Amino acid sequence: MESAIGPLVTADAGLAEDLAAVWLTLRLASVVTLVLLLIATPLAWWLARTRSRLKPAIGAVVALPIVLPPSVLGFYLLLTLGPTGPVGRLFAALGVAPLPFTFGGLVLASVLYSLPFTVQPLQNAFEAIGERTLEAAATLGASGWDRFWSVAMPLARPGFVSAAMLSFAHTVGEFGVVLMIGGNIPGKTRVVSVQLYDHVEALEYGRAHWLAGGMLAFSFTVLLVLYTFYPLAARRQGR
Repeated sequence: MESAIGPLVTADAGLAEDLAAVWLTLRLASVVTLVLLLIATPLAWWLARTRSRLKPAIGAVVALPIVLPPSVLGFYLLLTLGPTGPVGRLFAALGVAPLPFTFGGLVLASVLYSLPFTVQPLQNAFEAIGERTLEAAATLGASGWDRFWSVAMPLARPGFVSAAMLSFAHTVGEFGVVLMIGGNIPGKTRVVSVQLYDHVEALEYGRAHWLAGGMLAFSFTVLLVLYTFYPLAARRQGR
């Protein structure tokens, strides 16, 4: 009897760990997506409208995580935010706990790593509006603020949907940067990708299949919705 109970207890504990990792990942992706939309909207608007010579350099910095290995970004974030780094020393002087190996550290790292997946769809949506539409609103007496909220924001709605979905999905699938800055603390920083890695490392392929299959289905669903929604929204705006 005891030998039968042992595997059941182990299975229940393993399922609880997996569900905790899933919940933490969803919470992280939700917070990161909200923060990214708040940060990326004015940045994308500036990139879409500016004629500054700094535009190529700033655009390159924003897009850097696309080509930069996530472990590199995580490594430098760890050095910067750690107790001996400049930001870490500043936080210590202010009495703030260091960010590495905390949920806040995961949020910051994920925001930086997923930034281009939010900025670029928004920038493309803002650029697609064109000058004539905004100039027509200006001739009717709309201020710059009114043109942004009343004209640009509604017309860029498909870009916002794409940016939000891509940012959320990209955060869910992160591994290298979250492992470097967050470590592998159960219930605190162990997200789905790290939990999956632990299962594979322990040769627990059954539990690994459960997580990997869920992430595969989730990723496919996100892309299917994007490839279905965006062309429909673009056609409706073109009418």
